[in-house]
Amino acid sequence: METYEISAAADARALRPIMMALHELLNRLPVTARSRERPGLRIEAGRVVDDAYSGPILEEVLAANEARRVRPESGPYRGTPVIVVPVQDSTGATIAAIGVVDITGIFDLASLMEQQSDLVREVCGTGFCPVGGPYGEPRS
Repeated sequence: METYEISAAADARALRPIMMALHELLNRLPVTARSRERPGLRIEAGRVVDDAYSGPILEEVLAANEARRVRPESGPYRGTPVIVVPVQDSTGATIAAIGVVDITGIFDLASLMEQQSDLVREVCGTGFCPVGGPYGEPRS
């Protein structure tokens, strides 16, 4: 029987079973992981696409020992919202980091509302608007 250990020295082989399970649990959202001492893996579309992976946010989380919700400026997920969290041992030290693409971060509600307001202003100006309202009534 094979055994897998999540530790500061875990390699991609040790991380693979739990990360594949998380990938499926999260409806195949892209996931990444690495241990403190070794590169890990990147999983997309049901398969490992990189088994020597170390992304910039994984490395930040390993160093800071705290979660990050950001849009990376580099790497394969550049500009895409991600959430990366530390995996801690019993003393609270970070032994690994796990990340996922954050689909909730893709839709910034405030930004969408601002864009909609700008669009209405552009199309309608400040006076009467010929574009019907939500219930078909003209806007004024």
